[in-house]
Amino acid sequence: MTDAVLLLGFGGPEGIDEVVPFLERVTVGRGIPPERLVEVGQHYFTLGGVSPLNAQNRALRTALAEALDAAGSPIEVALANRNSPPFVPDVLAELAAAGRREILAVATAAYSGYSSCRQYREDLGTALASADLGLSVRKLGPFYDLPEFAGTIAALLLESLPDDISLDDPGTRLVFTTHSVPTSAARASGPSGDAYVNQHRWVAEQVVRHLAEAIDVTKPWELVFQSRSGPPTMPWLEPDVNDALRAYAAEGATAVVLVPIGFLSDHMEVIWDLDTQARDTAAELGIRLVRTPAVGTDPRFVAALARRIAAELAAPSPEPGAGDFCSGGCCANPRRELPTVPGTGLRR
Repeated sequence: MTDAVLLLGFGGPEGIDEVVPFLERVTVGRGIPPERLVEVGQHYFTLGGVSPLNAQNRALRTALAEALDAAGSPIEVALANRNSPPFVPDVLAELAAAGRREILAVATAAYSGYSSCRQYREDLGTALASADLGLSVRKLGPFYDLPEFAGTIAALLLESLPDDISLDDPGTRLVFTTHSVPTSAARASGPSGDAYVNQHRWVAEQVVRHLAEAIDVTKPWELVFQSRSGPPTMPWLEPDVNDALRAYAAEGATAVVLVPIGFLSDHMEVIWDLDTQARDTAAELGIRLVRTPAVGTDPRFVAALARRIAAELAAPSPEPGAGDFCSGGCCANPRRELPTVPGTGLRR
């Protein structure tokens, strides 16, 4: 019987002194010199060295625990991070010391992919392999397919759209954004490959369907990418959001509505890459830019995720079977093979 849920986050610094150590953990093994990390960390320094992500994930943990209780599945919900305290191995040890034995992990990422899914399974598997904790851990599969996920995104879009911007205006572009990844990782994502892009496109289509039902407007849309890193010689998913904005301006667009469907919360990559860099690009081009909120702790989304978790908690077998997510070769590690925990979930 599952006796705890473990919410998994990427982590982030909580002060100036934590920025470079955090970035060192994120980029471990890539040979990036310290001076480059200081340069990369400038956007954290501008916010006092504090990433908004940790507080957002703490709020999500609280909201999720309350929603599970309301759904009739009261259970402890803990929080652990990949790259900042509280670290995954430490939280697993605390859960074991408290007498927990079976853990369901839930990543704060909705889609298939190495960094968004499998790497969290590796974090858990590596921690368990290095300590005899007596824990059984499995990870909930991607939950992009929750109807309320796209529904909440659409509702937040309509709620945040200024009165003087109309989706019916041909000069207004509807643009969905997500984190770019190497094209090789995108091809390897999911049980059959290409899941990362396909899942985002499916969510975008569902959002547009909700918009059509709400305001009787069927709007063309595009999926663009942001926040790429790595060497320029490595192919990553394109177009970049800033390049896309330049193309829209050349085509005569007057406004762009950016919808960050790839993220659960308005964290640094939203605040910096969209609210700062993309907004500056749009201003230079004379385009009005509206960025809609991520789902965050919106009760509509949280209640739906809690129901998905409750269904998994009530499942007769904790092990994934045929047709479930996370086959052995799913979203393979591009560098080396590491221990993983099982992944499970309900397919759309």
